[in-house]
Amino acid sequence: MNQSENQQQQPGSVASPAPVPVAPVAKQDGTMRPPTNLSLADEIIILEQKVADSKMPNELKQKSLGMILRLQKMSTDGAFSREFEPISEYINWVTKIPFGKLSSDNLDLKNAQQSLDANHYGLQPVKDRILEYLAVLKLQTGGVNTTNNPAGQSDTTEMKKLQGSSSHAPILCFVGIQGVGKTTMAKSIATALGRQFVRVSLGGLGSVVELRGRSRGEIDAEPGQIIKSLIRTDVMNPLILLDEIDKVNSQTGLRADIMAALLEILDPEQNSAFMDKYIDYPINLSNAIFITTANNLGGISAALIDRLEIIRFGSYTDQDKINIAKSYLLPKVREATGLNEQQLSFADDVWPLVIRPLGFDAGVRQLERTLTDLARKVALMIVQGTTTGVQINEQNFRDFIPEQIGIVS
Repeated sequence: MNQSENQQQQPGSVASPAPVPVAPVAKQDGTMRPPTNLSLADEIIILEQKVADSKMPNELKQKSLGMILRLQKMSTDGAFSREFEPISEYINWVTKIPFGKLSSDNLDLKNAQQSLDANHYGLQPVKDRILEYLAVLKLQTGGVNTTNNPAGQSDTTEMKKLQGSSSHAPILCFVGIQGVGKTTMAKSIATALGRQFVRVSLGGLGSVVELRGRSRGEIDAEPGQIIKSLIRTDVMNPLILLDEIDKVNSQTGLRADIMAALLEILDPEQNSAFMDKYIDYPINLSNAIFITTANNLGGISAALIDRLEIIRFGSYTDQDKINIAKSYLLPKVREATGLNEQQLSFADDVWPLVIRPLGFDAGVRQLERTLTDLARKVALMIVQGTTTGVQINEQNFRDFIPEQIGIVS
């Protein structure tokens, strides 16, 4: 059968033959990319298929199909529509939102306790709060996780059920100076729960559109960071870390707008219908867990603080640092540098000389850098063949740790 005969058999081809599907093109790395020689009619068909395959709510699906219908009417004139690019970009964004897709929570309290203890020393108030959340969730669900919503089902009923339920998803605010483990604790919580993790940095945030999105009528319109976080994790219930919430733009008007947007995002009574200006449809954020971090509470509005559960991370004592160095940092440094316990070890009496830098560091970042520098020196000696292993003790520790670092500097 030749091409003209095949075209005549295509249904619905009245004025012109139906577009022939064009196969995706293989990249050099083996992945597939969309073909670049598609006609306008072909691209409209692809947009229709994306909407049909999406599990978006019916109201949003009808809105998207209405936009595509407008493109179809314009395409009959045979001219490229100026509206095609923004509409196709909008369809691409909304079809990426994982409507109704939820990851399963690991509700095993013993597993959560072990996971948190394996990655963090102390910080028991934080661990207790997560275990309490898990216990409440387990009782609410009867030990059975919520399954994904069917395609096209509206979230309205679920929104009403969860509205104002602070117990459904705690909004924790970790407050403490740099290096005390706020961000790593958030990652460990996500791991313990079995949730996807995404970090949104608010340090120096200069405009509220970074959170709320930019209206489709504006240049370079796109969703805000909250919607992008859902798209990146491909679930509607990730753990979202809003980092450095106290360091947003210091201008009074901009700070007030950003704090108001954060209030809508974090407040359990509002975030079940969060409005991103680009998507222009209420998005249910109530299944997500939000954790915020701050060095202090001075830059956070009183209304927002009222919605947060403040958990303070205190400074580590010297004994805390010794325990952290032995149980957490040293194994991590050994693995990163390819050393084993026989190649790098420490005498017990040398730790007080290693853990305190010049001055007092409340966190453990400087301690980790010190151990990493030391491990690299040992690795170089082993590769050069001058030794097969080193034990750091009071007699030789200055050979590996610079003079300006340490308790006797």
